[in-house]
Amino acid sequence: MMEMKQERNEMQGGIQRSVRVLVADDSAVMRGVMRTLFLQQTEKGGGGLLPMELCGEARDGVECLEAMQRLQPDVLLLDLEMPRMHGLDVLDRLQAQGSEVPVIMCSAYTERGARSTLDALARGASDYVMKPSEQSDFSAATQVLAEHLFPKIAALALCGRSRSGPSESDASRAGVECQSAIGQERGVQEGSRGQIAVVVIGVSTGGPSALEVMLPRLPVSLPVPVLIVQHMPKVFTGALAERLDQCCGLRVREAYEGAAMVAGTVWIAPGDMHMEVSANRRTGGAVGLIHLHQEKPLNFCRPSVDHLFFSAARAYGARTLAVVMTGMGADGLAGARAVHAAGGEVLTQDEASSVVWGMPGRVSAAGIASATLPLTELAEELKHRVMASRGGKSAGVCEHDIHSGSKERVITKTRREVSHGVL
Repeated sequence: MMEMKQERNEMQGGIQRSVRVLVADDSAVMRGVMRTLFLQQTEKGGGGLLPMELCGEARDGVECLEAMQRLQPDVLLLDLEMPRMHGLDVLDRLQAQGSEVPVIMCSAYTERGARSTLDALARGASDYVMKPSEQSDFSAATQVLAEHLFPKIAALALCGRSRSGPSESDASRAGVECQSAIGQERGVQEGSRGQIAVVVIGVSTGGPSALEVMLPRLPVSLPVPVLIVQHMPKVFTGALAERLDQCCGLRVREAYEGAAMVAGTVWIAPGDMHMEVSANRRTGGAVGLIHLHQEKPLNFCRPSVDHLFFSAARAYGARTLAVVMTGMGADGLAGARAVHAAGGEVLTQDEASSVVWGMPGRVSAAGIASATLPLTELAEELKHRVMASRGGKSAGVCEHDIHSGSKERVITKTRREVSHGVL
């Protein structure tokens, strides 16, 4: 506990004030739920999180914009369906004003709510929570919402407070970690890695919009299947697959049991289902199969990135390329270690382009990432490494990248993120 408090204080940069949260929702019931949640959070002393306060309420989009200017909150909780101005329009206005305040959408657990939430994430929202509309018991409903909401507020507030340029010690650490990563990668390349057979991706907070940037940059001719675990509930993963399929050259589908992992197809794990891969013995491993199951959550997640990465390491070993993108917590770290230990490659998204540098930051800090890259560079590097494994030049990081100050293939900064045991 003492270690968690020290880490939280380091992340706050000495700022001890409460995180100020504005709620915009036309429902008096929902505003009442939020008041109750924040009161309970204060009464129990924050539960190990940053102190938070509900600094204001807005009943529609117009009031929301006025309150944003007047109250200057640290985080905005925004409803989608509101009178006078829709939540998506509020987001557009905030983007036009250059607002950097993290926005968490409050979404209904419906197909329409899922699609609207994905639109909101594409327009700049940082994350979302599900409204407790399906629960009849008020106490249970507020508890479920609180378990998801407050850690997200804390993580986004911490990220906003700690965004700064790398210090001299950070730069020195980066050089050491980069040299270590290069040495590890070259050692593997001198072995018998073989052709990359599968790409596995883990992503959480900020993932939908990040995938909309990365996946369309992959070529239709990509000779391997791509499997993705995105932390989302059931209705949302299907809507996400449809949305990504419309903007990508590759086919994007929600995974199903026994699906054949053919090249040129991207498979997204269904919400509430773990996804694993296995080499198909009938085809000599040339075409793998997808297996779905509902074993208990791993790292508080179902689907879990670790489950996917573990299975890829078992089935394909050194022929696995794993990518860890923006997200809270540490899901994917143990799986990335397994991929690395099997001789596979691991790429991570950098801090500057991540909504939360939790999952990729932990992998980078562990020294098992071959490269830590901006979001806009991930697809090109992924393609380069897949093709290089088929006879092209080495895809390793060169020493020139370090000494020339390139930020494309160098770990630029190490930063810890308080996950509080959640996604």
